[in-house]
Amino acid sequence: MKQLEVQIMGQSYLLACPEGGDGRLLDAVEKVDTAMCRIRDAGKVKARDRIAVLAALNLAFDVSDRAAPVFTSSLAAPQAPASASATVLADGETDPRLGQLLQRLDRALGDDGRLL
Repeated sequence: MKQLEVQIMGQSYLLACPEGGDGRLLDAVEKVDTAMCRIRDAGKVKARDRIAVLAALNLAFDVSDRAAPVFTSSLAAPQAPASASATVLADGETDPRLGQLLQRLDRALGDDGRLL
């Protein structure tokens, strides 16, 4: 695992990157930076954390246009179906990384921050 220093909205971040993943990580950084700068430049939101949340939601919404993720309700008993770790894409393929990312986001946000 190596580290790359990147800039997002003018701030430096040192990110861990798997060997051979430089291109994908830099592409992701560019998408996040572009999304966050677009929101900041619109002038309605000033707080960096709010800009980051809005950018994340916009990017997730874009991904959901290409995929049909499997969600569990935070109101239901905390049980994850076997398919919750994978996401079915429009072409029928599965992408376990997206499902895993959604689970990590849910764990990081906790019950108070769940959107779905």
